[in-house]
Amino acid sequence: MIAIPAVDLRAGACVQLVGGSYEHERVRLDDPLGVARSWTSHGFRRLHIVDLDAATGRGSNEDLVRDILGERTMDIQVGGGVRSGETIERLLADGAHRVVVGTRALEEMDWLAEMTSLFPNELIVAADVRDRRLVTRGWSRTLPRDILDAVEELNGLALGGLLVTAVHKEGLLGGTDLPLMEDVAELSDAPVIASGGITTMDDLRALADRGVAGTVIGMALYTGALDPRLVADEFAE
Repeated sequence: MIAIPAVDLRAGACVQLVGGSYEHERVRLDDPLGVARSWTSHGFRRLHIVDLDAATGRGSNEDLVRDILGERTMDIQVGGGVRSGETIERLLADGAHRVVVGTRALEEMDWLAEMTSLFPNELIVAADVRDRRLVTRGWSRTLPRDILDAVEELNGLALGGLLVTAVHKEGLLGGTDLPLMEDVAELSDAPVIASGGITTMDDLRALADRGVAGTVIGMALYTGALDPRLVADEFAE
């Protein structure tokens, strides 16, 4: 299993939100490029970038994303407001290893099927989950679909991964939703990446034991709850 630090971008800064709420920002660092470089220096091999402003229609951090991708020092997966083939193509051309698609992918399965045929194994579907229901549009809309039903719909597509975020655990440092991640990992054809609430090395080991392929870690790394060098050493791949 590989551990992947999160770089969430908001108004030009690297931030961490609590519970997926824009009203509860706990961490703000004004040099996201420096943050990305620091994760490289700690030994991480992959990075997860999300443009939160693009995801919620509040703006864009496109230039900053391009600057980070231009470093080309690690594999980077990028998401946030990706709703067109042109954007996917641009991000891949800019150096993204994989592109993360969420809202449109989950709301328009025909579009997702078309995109996976154009970009096989280069897309990661981000499934944000609260109480086993999918939430989209920056966590503002709840879809009437259970996550496991969505996983069955996604099976068979040429995905590079399935990123499942337990929004109800996000940023709380209270542990991951292990039953959720275990159920998804058992059912999904695509490699599963878990996110939300991961706080301890035991959380990471428990996810690895249940067949999760990767984890995106935010708050625990930024607050020091997890030692980045220990995480990078044990969960390098």
